[in-house]
Amino acid sequence: MADSDSVRVTPAAAADIDPVTDLWIALAESQRTHGSTLLAEGNRAAVREWVARSAVTGELLVARGGGEDGEAGGDPLGFVGFALDHGGYERDRTRGVVSNLFVVPERRGEGIGGDLLDAAERALREAGAETVALEALAANDRAREFYAERGYEPHRVELTKSLTAGDEIGGDAEGNDDSEPD
Repeated sequence: MADSDSVRVTPAAAADIDPVTDLWIALAESQRTHGSTLLAEGNRAAVREWVARSAVTGELLVARGGGEDGEAGGDPLGFVGFALDHGGYERDRTRGVVSNLFVVPERRGEGIGGDLLDAAERALREAGAETVALEALAANDRAREFYAERGYEPHRVELTKSLTAGDEIGGDAEGNDDSEPD
């Protein structure tokens, strides 16, 4: 599919299920520093199921490094999931969704993430997608810059608010709390 020197991007196989699940766990753990609320180990079973299903449907690609003989082999260095959006809403364009793009930290900056994204975009285009959507955490500047460099522009903004004990609830748009009498 795609090459970055000695790295090859290929469809995931059954043998990739556990290694890619482990990489997803590393991804989820690293995203906690950017505000993610996903639990890494707590989602292992669900992620393993997603990885297995995506490998079977051809909606998961892995990047592998070169072996001693120059052939790409060994454990995955990164992965990307993708699918056509079947969210139930009618759209004027067929939309593809890229999810969970990850490259092991020690191999970042080598073009592997770009190769994975290019391959996912190609597969989505071949499946009929006319546009591609993806998500990045707002606090993950590196990811947002990577996607912007590749032509992605903000489309929607998700806003969140904590409702845990001690957090103030109420107030007007300027942050003034008018709920208490003077």
